[in-house]
Amino acid sequence: MTLPLDHLLLHNDGKHSLSAEELLQWKENIAAYPYRSYLYSYPHKTAYRDLQPPVPLKELWADEPAEAFFLYMHIPFCGARCGFCNLFTLPDKRADVHTRYVDALERQAKQWATFTRHKPYARFAIGGGTPTLLAEEQLRRLFTIAVDIMGLDTSVASISVEASPETLTDGKLMILKEASVDRVSMGIQSFVAAEAAAIYRPQNPDEVYRALELLGKYDFPILNLDLIYGLPGQRVDSWLYSLNQALSYEPEEIFIYPLYTREHTIVKPGDMHRQDDIRLHCYTAARELLIGRGYRQYSMRRFAKEAAGSDKSILNYSCQEEGMVGLGCGARSYTRSVHYASRYGVSRKATESIIADYVAAERYDTADYGIVLSLKEQQRRFILKAILHSEGLQLSSYSERFGCSLWSDYPELSLLLQAELGKEEDGVLTLTAEGMGYSDSIGDWFISGEIREQMERFVLP
Repeated sequence: MTLPLDHLLLHNDGKHSLSAEELLQWKENIAAYPYRSYLYSYPHKTAYRDLQPPVPLKELWADEPAEAFFLYMHIPFCGARCGFCNLFTLPDKRADVHTRYVDALERQAKQWATFTRHKPYARFAIGGGTPTLLAEEQLRRLFTIAVDIMGLDTSVASISVEASPETLTDGKLMILKEASVDRVSMGIQSFVAAEAAAIYRPQNPDEVYRALELLGKYDFPILNLDLIYGLPGQRVDSWLYSLNQALSYEPEEIFIYPLYTREHTIVKPGDMHRQDDIRLHCYTAARELLIGRGYRQYSMRRFAKEAAGSDKSILNYSCQEEGMVGLGCGARSYTRSVHYASRYGVSRKATESIIADYVAAERYDTADYGIVLSLKEQQRRFILKAILHSEGLQLSSYSERFGCSLWSDYPELSLLLQAELGKEEDGVLTLTAEGMGYSDSIGDWFISGEIREQMERFVLP
């Protein structure tokens, strides 16, 4: 049953009680800019700073309360940088560069294993960049490092690998199959050659179809395909064409991303102002199509078939994603109180320099760049990582974790219910279908002033 309005006002002591006109204005502000910030992690890496003094990892991981960990390996190399990309990645296809990088990742793993092997891994993911850009020998080494050094048990962990169409071969897919990979995620973005070219993605549609046919031969439990809407020159009908092309291969999972541009991406925000913003129309049309085809919506971006999954008995892992062990340059690691990583760069010069420092290092046993989460930031992260997904936030889980009531700590969340962007049923706070479409603007609204200030001050190198 939805929480009555008078109950909300009692909880928040009238502090966030708005008149009908004020509530309408607040909701219109949320809806006016639905794509103001892609909140895939909180706090964002742009809020990280030098940790003084550096935190010894042995102490940090010994105190981590998560019952199971998430092992992540970051491969920062790509064949080319796409026009929308602001990730930590370097266009570099040289095999010797890749080998030295994996050598460094193995050194890091040997040091970190002594801190993190006391708890099992429920998930293992290799991301990037493009992991399948690596030669077969180096790709195979990543799984050897995970199992033999980090202690991954492939029989109880879900395993995911990111890929791009032009890098897939029988040999590489056989390595993934032998390593018990459950999920292959391939970025396609668009099946229309002109749209791919507009985002500087060197991709021939025939190469995409070849990769999809090849993937079908190996029958991974979950095939995920990534698509982007709002591309330069794209129309709603061309977007739906790409989506239908993807659906013709019956992927278990589809991620749909709105196009974001920043001043440091190749495609600039000004480039997008020369055309109508069709992103919300594309999202609405895609959501209707996907649900009609039997997919369930799990977040603003993720749609999956109900039966999608592995036959493994996967260990439980919290949706709040603490206990993430991130190996590799650019990978983030999350404990309950500290998030840390290497420094952040986007330009080629900055990224090359950071990777060179990582490869040259001999010791990786302290966290020297990151953020120490205050209690308030731990609470906000816990809330955001739950309400932006369909599972929602169990109010009792919040109370058990923090010893307080959600409504007394964050009465402003009652605005979601008053504006019908959220609902509370059976003690679980979730977004409504309308609210899910505004996930990014809702998340941006909820970020604390302190963290937002740091992010806005940050100037990328």
